[in-house]
Amino acid sequence: MKTVEQVFEAARQAKLWAGHLIPQHPSTHHQLENRTQIDNTLIGYMADGNEVDIDVAVKAARDCFDKGEWSQSSPSHRREVILRWASLVKQHSEEIAALDCIDAGKPITECLTIDMPATLETFYFYAECIDKHFGKVVPTDSNALGLIVYEPIGVVGAVLPWNFPAQMFAWKVLPALAAGNSVIVKPAEQTSLSAYRLVQLAHEAGIPEGALTLVCGLGEKVGKALGLHHDVDMVAFTGSTEVGRYFLEYSAKSNLKEIVLECGGKSPQIVFEDADIDKAVPSILAAAFWNMSENCSCGSRLIVDTRIKPLLLEKLKQGLQQWKIGDPRLPENNLGPLVEKVHFDKVMHYMLMAEKEGAKCVIGGNALSHMGSGWYIEPTVFDEVTADMTLFKEEVFGPILAVTSFTTEEQAIALANQSDYGLAAYFYTSNIHRAHRVARQLKAGTVAVNGFSEGSIATPFGGYKQSGFGGRDKGIEALEQYLQTKTIWFVES
Repeated sequence: MKTVEQVFEAARQAKLWAGHLIPQHPSTHHQLENRTQIDNTLIGYMADGNEVDIDVAVKAARDCFDKGEWSQSSPSHRREVILRWASLVKQHSEEIAALDCIDAGKPITECLTIDMPATLETFYFYAECIDKHFGKVVPTDSNALGLIVYEPIGVVGAVLPWNFPAQMFAWKVLPALAAGNSVIVKPAEQTSLSAYRLVQLAHEAGIPEGALTLVCGLGEKVGKALGLHHDVDMVAFTGSTEVGRYFLEYSAKSNLKEIVLECGGKSPQIVFEDADIDKAVPSILAAAFWNMSENCSCGSRLIVDTRIKPLLLEKLKQGLQQWKIGDPRLPENNLGPLVEKVHFDKVMHYMLMAEKEGAKCVIGGNALSHMGSGWYIEPTVFDEVTADMTLFKEEVFGPILAVTSFTTEEQAIALANQSDYGLAAYFYTSNIHRAHRVARQLKAGTVAVNGFSEGSIATPFGGYKQSGFGGRDKGIEALEQYLQTKTIWFVES
């Protein structure tokens, strides 16, 4: 078991590696450099996979599924193995947290205290769900017996995002495996290290190698090959809406495999005049800037009553003084770099666009080019953002909060719903009647009242509109989406 510092030292020596984990199939000789966002130095290498690697992984997954080594094993056996895997992950949690820190530029404190506990909670939840999800007996006449049973769907591709590497691995892989499927993991090319380690630990715990494989590489090669493969039964994807559209095309061009999409967001935060502002400010800032705002449920639109806006902006400015930006390996820092130069440039473009369209920068607004890689941006707040501005409409995925004013409750709700997305929404009020009324009118998959939250592992997570469809992460709903529903009808002869 490696400590945080041992992982960081291996990174300094460029010894970190993420390769394919496919039975009897070594990683390709083709490799990609892996550089950390922290200072753009080389920390190791990863396999550069292609359609050949995907084809071999799919064959291994299908063979394992058809033989029933995992798919037909007893629920109690699957539960026992996953709990054993969870125990190993817990033992190696410091190492996995450090891998995500160095690989994604995430603050180490959050990796240790937020991401890893949430990841382990997902393991335990789905391990315990395995033997508690039942079929049904249908009411029939006396001469028949009708059963509704649930079976694993088959070979599932899990295409992961880069913003919460270990946690999103768990959200996708655990319910799919718990249901008895064979799973092929395609981690984001920016963040493959923790997925590689988690799959290694899975095999050590007793998950058959064919039931859980890993193929590393670029999305345009590995992800596309997985989406187009005719022997993959389902792909579960988390990422941008743009890439999510590609998987729908891949499905249409191949075998009409099932597609589950969890895509972008432009989540509103509404602050009514009766809100407790002092209590609201920490949650507003967390929703807006947590994880460098590289979060699909980021509350990037602050819709605030005109009467309290000056006071709220002043308190936001005071609150942001506690948010320290810098090297994410240092435990005192809350914010690190953006994930890559291309993304940094994109976020800076939104900054310039906001100024050009007439928004007023009231907090932040600077890139901190003197820090490490230079991909660090101050938490930034733009006021006077109107509904026709780019910053109001498009997902930035970076630390920019757009502030828009309203005067009536009806106007606030209309502004909140004026979006192509509908992943999450947050609002603040001390009026219980307003809380119930507004929560039902917001068009979002998760609505949090008087705080920033995505619910718990027991609550489904997913969105309306272009935030995705086809299923949900978390909850029993996630387990069910990886199951086929079959009717068995016995007729008296």
